[in-house]
Amino acid sequence: MKTNYEEKMLAMIENAPKGAKLLLHSCCAPCSSACLERLFRHFNITVFYYNPNIEREEEYEKRKAEQIRFLKETGYATVLDCEHDKAAFEEIAKGYEEEPERGKRCYRCYKLRLDRTAKAAKEHGYDYFATTLTLSPYKNAEWLNELGEQAEKEYGVAYLFSDFKKKNGYRRSIELSKEYGLYRQDFCGCEFSRIATEKARKEGK
Repeated sequence: MKTNYEEKMLAMIENAPKGAKLLLHSCCAPCSSACLERLFRHFNITVFYYNPNIEREEEYEKRKAEQIRFLKETGYATVLDCEHDKAAFEEIAKGYEEEPERGKRCYRCYKLRLDRTAKAAKEHGYDYFATTLTLSPYKNAEWLNELGEQAEKEYGVAYLFSDFKKKNGYRRSIELSKEYGLYRQDFCGCEFSRIATEKARKEGK
């Protein structure tokens, strides 16, 4: 029987101390939008923009700028910026270049980002850490929550379980993207997803 991560998140929110500090890893402004809308009343949130998978510098900077703009316009959270760190993604992708999208390479990428978020949460004194990645229907929420739980054990900071696509979370992110005029990309950011997206587009999929 699959774990209901939505229920686990709600239970954790109910038991969280008032004003608890949450470090929320975000892949982009559109995905963060619906997650922050749900969480900002319960936590003191900082968004952690750590996305070494993004291939091109201009794409990375464009997404980061949109993230910062959204936070300024809503006041939902502050931002903790960090290095692009492309070498870290290239290292974990070695030997997995031929893996299909949503395969082992993606699993390793999830782990890279969650571990780095947990480490930052520990270093900066956060009570919880989480990720917006569970909002996407294209991401494996089971893997993400398992990796988050592992990172919790390693770094000693509580992981906030989630499945943000529940309760129409993904649809809400599209609505908020339109409302705020957010740039929505059509691939996760890495060269492999870009190539797969371009191929599908050519084939009319």
